[in-house]
Amino acid sequence: MEILNNFSLKNHNTFGIEAKARQFVAVHSIADLKTILEQHSSEKKFVLGGGSNMLLTQDIDALVIHIDLKGKKIIKEDEDFVWIESQAGENWHEFVLWNIEQGFGGLENMSLIPGNVGTTPVQNIGAYGAEIKDTFVSCDAMRIATQEIKTFTNAECNFGYRESIFKHEAKDQYIITSVIFKLTKRNHKINTSYGDILGELAKKGIENPGLKDVSNAVIAIRQSKLPDPKELGNSGSFFKNPIVLKTDFEKIHQKFPEMKFYEVSETEVKVPAGWLIEQAGFKGKRFGDAGVHKNQALVLVNYGNATGQEILAVSKDIQKTVFETFGICIEAEVNVI
Repeated sequence: MEILNNFSLKNHNTFGIEAKARQFVAVHSIADLKTILEQHSSEKKFVLGGGSNMLLTQDIDALVIHIDLKGKKIIKEDEDFVWIESQAGENWHEFVLWNIEQGFGGLENMSLIPGNVGTTPVQNIGAYGAEIKDTFVSCDAMRIATQEIKTFTNAECNFGYRESIFKHEAKDQYIITSVIFKLTKRNHKINTSYGDILGELAKKGIENPGLKDVSNAVIAIRQSKLPDPKELGNSGSFFKNPIVLKTDFEKIHQKFPEMKFYEVSETEVKVPAGWLIEQAGFKGKRFGDAGVHKNQALVLVNYGNATGQEILAVSKDIQKTVFETFGICIEAEVNVI
């Protein structure tokens, strides 16, 4: 393992922000990871996966450990289900497509989400009516302080909307090394009820969609709305959709009757953050090389040479304006470093 000094992270974050790591090392095995943690126990460390859910606003004055563990395998199966273990460094979208090719269902609605498998439980990523928690069985994680491996079950992860134990009690204490998913082999639960999936399928004349059809529809929708990070730096949805108490929402809705919402419980509703941002006048706006995407107001973009601080400033301006306009707080989904 080679430890590199003053290493550029521009190609290791999907925003394409130029920031330096004081030191950088890529680990390709559990043994490598254990060795690095043992040998650098007293140093400040920063764990890096696919770099898809973060905004770098400064250089990283730490040893950056890039988790590049590869491999996937079937560990158990019966007539109806299959249990797949993936190493943390596998690309998420490629992993989804691999499972679809095998005829395994459950992940297809989360096609084309950027990032690696190991970071998916941290955020409880989700899209088009599906979330990681729906198929997640467990994950193995190495405790940074002791290098011991602990298995976290679905229940132990305390999954919520873009939330997990890894963002709270276990934050900065563990490195996820592998994840196990339970997927369907037959009697797949085809979910086409969310967003524009049905419309996309209708365009292609598909009435009884399979896993691949749903995946293709999701990919087409995402590509029409979301920029490719390789062409235009971004981190997908920058903000969470806010969840508001119904009692508060009723007052807001009287003032803004056109406001969209979805019921999430008897007492709460979810409001699309993209709608709020668009109504606040930010969709397609550009501030130097930082801006808001023209097709999806949830996505902040780097047009070339924006700094993390410049993108952060745009996000704070959006939050302030949305609150002043609607009385609703929107939180960043992206980790600001």
